Amino acid sequence: MTAPQNDTSPVAPPAGDPRWADLADEALILAREIQFRGYRDPDAVPLTQSEGMVMRYLQDHAGTAPSQIADATGLQRANISAVLRGLERKGLTERRSTPGDLRRATIHPTEHGKRNYALVRQEWAAAVSAAADHDTAGLNEALELLHKITTSLTDSRPLAPGRPAALM
Repeated sequence: MTAPQNDTSPVAPPAGDPRWADLADEALILAREIQFRGYRDPDAVPLTQSEGMVMRYLQDHAGTAPSQIADATGLQRANISAVLRGLERKGLTERRSTPGDLRRATIHPTEHGKRNYALVRQEWAAAVSAAADHDTAGLNEALELLHKITTSLTDSRPLAPGRPAALM
């Protein structure tokens, strides 16, 4: 019996194809190199990896409760408060009381936060494009594949970091 095509459990690559491990390795290196180089524009506000994940999520989900942000980004609920405080200190997000229930709050990107996110995306684009010698051949296919992988991994995220659901 063969495994389903969309099975995302961590098993050996199909037919021992090491390119999947190579792809994962390259993605991790790429993410680290983009973050490592920082920003040329003095107006760009540097973010930690966790802060970047929250800002990315808030671009399309403004007005979300902190617990929902934690769930959506895979951050621990115990850590989300510190991340949100850091973003507020940097002027990138604001906490608003929920009408009718002042004990609850929602998180919104500020205009400065939206501009910063657009600015850092432009810097990432410039760095990655230059590294590829501005060669766009295969770019759409690469984006499709990476989006498919990202969506699948996010949708099958384990309940705790580093522990697949089946092992818990």
